[in-house]
Order: sequence, then C-alpha cells, then structure tokens
Amino acid sequence: MENGQAATMEALQLAIELEREGKAFYEEAGRKSDNRLTRELLQHLAQDEDLHRRKFEQIYRTLRKGQAWPNVDPPAGAARRLRPVLDQVTGELGSRIQVAGSELEVLRAAMDMESKSYELYRSRSDKSALPAEKRFYKALAAEERGHHLALLDSYEYLSDPAGWFSKRERWSLDGG
Repeated sequence: MENGQAATMEALQLAIELEREGKAFYEEAGRKSDNRLTRELLQHLAQDEDLHRRKFEQIYRTLRKGQAWPNVDPPAGAARRLRPVLDQVTGELGSRIQVAGSELEVLRAAMDMESKSYELYRSRSDKSALPAEKRFYKALAAEERGHHLALLDSYEYLSDPAGWFSKRERWSLDGG
C-alpha cells in the first residue's frame, strides 16, 4: 500500500473510532442526564455519530477491496435537526430552567469532541486530491461544526437562560 493510501486508511480508522467513541459518550451521558434538553440533544448526536461511522466503514470496506473512493453521499443536514430540539425546549421552559454543573461539563466535553472531529475532517478535506473524498470530508466537517454550534447554543442557554433569551431576541435596554 502506498503512503497516500496508507494515510487515507489510517484517517478512516481514526474517524471510525472517533465516531464510535462519540456515540458511546453521547449515549452514556444522555442516560445520566436529568435535563431534557441535554438528554434529547445527546440522543440526536449519538444517532448522527452512528450514521457517520457507518458511512466511514462503508468507504473503508470499499478501499480495502482495492477499489477507488466510492461516491458515498455524506450526511446532509443532520445538524439542522438539532435546532428544533433547542427551540422546543426553550419555548416550553423559558428562562426558569435550572441546571447542574455536571450537565454543563458534559456539554463542554461534547464541544471538545466535535471540535476534534471537525479539525480531522477539515484537514483531510484540505489534503485530499480526490474530488469525492474532498467533498465527503468537507461535508462531514460542516456536520461536526453544526453539532458544535448546537452544543454551544445549548450550553449558553443552560448556563444563562435569561442572557441567552436577551441575546437571541436582541432585546434592547435603551427603552426605545
């Protein structure tokens, strides 16, 4: 196996492992969460990570057979499904929600994981000479970025609901 192919296979194995670890983390943290927003968000993220893993495994199997990078459709818009979760919960609970510090720790750890995945996929997209591989990694990087932003928004809401509403609604304090 040439160096480029070896690096591609190694990156795929790393991606599979990251997605597997992410799913396990989200499932475990979701089961332990007492907070509805965190629990639902983590359930969705676990599903997305599993979908990503399956796509990577499909590509890995194809390349192991000596075939070219397959034209696998990257996940599309899964991160956009997270917005309604936040909208529904914030609409129901408003600014009266109270959250344990452990919930915020979970969200911080999740943001770190999503950032790590984003960086790997962005890097692989930049390094790839194959259009299908470049497109796939670019789409996955965007997915992970969307996950990170949903987690960040949730973190900001849970850590300061009144401030989050003020910022989101762009309330003005000038009296006008």
